[in-house]
Amino acid sequence: AAQAVPGPLFTFAAYLGTVVSPEPHGLAGAALGLIGIFLPGILVLLGTLPFWDSFRKRAGAQAMMRGVNAAVVGVLGAALYDPVWTTTVHSPRDFGIALVGFVLLVAWRAPPLVVVAFSAAAGMAMTLV
Repeated sequence: AAQAVPGPLFTFAAYLGTVVSPEPHGLAGAALGLIGIFLPGILVLLGTLPFWDSFRKRAGAQAMMRGVNAAVVGVLGAALYDPVWTTTVHSPRDFGIALVGFVLLVAWRAPPLVVVAFSAAAGMAMTLV
């Protein structure tokens, strides 16, 4: 769940560390809040890293990782559809902009910044028409 919202999670932890009533608060509290958010994950990573190569060679582990990858693709697809697609694509013009952006990214391998700039310009142009 934390990986679904990493930006807001660590920002909120730093904020809480800053405004918490008992000492320490301010910069020290923010640092303590960030350490509290990141340290468990880093410790789990460091603890399992030595065993990763032997684990990933097992057939059962490979099947599990394929299943996890499929689940992640499904969750990302669901997140793309609702709320992104349902709140932005309302007309054939909107669909056209999304389709051109997709082709720019996938087929022509355009930099994401170019696709964002194109999509923003096309969206603003659509409001003028």
